Amino acid sequence: MSDSFTCPFCNHTMPLMRNTYYKQEVNFHIEGGNVFPYNLDSEYCINIRMYRCPSCQKITSFADYSGSELPSKTIPLFPISLAKQFPSYVPEAIRRDYEEACAIVTLSPKSSATLSRRCLQSMIRDFWGVTGKKRLVDEINELQNKVPAKQWEILNCLRRIGNIGAHPEADINLIIDINPDDAQKLISIIELLIRQWYIERHEQEQLFNEITSLDQETQSQRVKE
Repeated sequence: MSDSFTCPFCNHTMPLMRNTYYKQEVNFHIEGGNVFPYNLDSEYCINIRMYRCPSCQKITSFADYSGSELPSKTIPLFPISLAKQFPSYVPEAIRRDYEEACAIVTLSPKSSATLSRRCLQSMIRDFWGVTGKKRLVDEINELQNKVPAKQWEILNCLRRIGNIGAHPEADINLIIDINPDDAQKLISIIELLIRQWYIERHEQEQLFNEITSLDQETQSQRVKE
């Protein structure tokens, strides 16, 4: 586990200390139709993790299923999704698909991966202005000489993985699955692209405007002198 945690409410990164992190293991066993708690040899075990943000004071909580008779997974308790709150200049349709991908990453990783794929396609069309293409692969190919080679490779990786949910196999007996950790990695790529494409562009434009205004003010003062 990491020694820090980023609050989903305010994006503040906190160290894990006594006043910011709490973990409680809950063990129970079933016997004769009755549930008995605190059996340390139980096959049914759930860990509850809670994080209190020192910046906004909000609490984030998770349930980790770890018993041998339980599915090995982590379920967000509050908030129900760890979707980051991106600025409004990121198009609403992209933010909506991203937030839905985050919300279902544990319940339906394959559907989450499909939504990440759709996010990517929407961003390519909006940010890069790629039009007139019907297939995502063709849209990505339009970026081959516009983005770093490694990033272009990753865009194709995300497309292919997302295709598993978007385009079912012709052979219905061939099952290709995606686990929640894999789907979360795709979400992380979408978050990275939003930061690199939209947020960095916005911050650059802001800085350039500030420098331009500063230059105009400086030149105006020189003229007055």
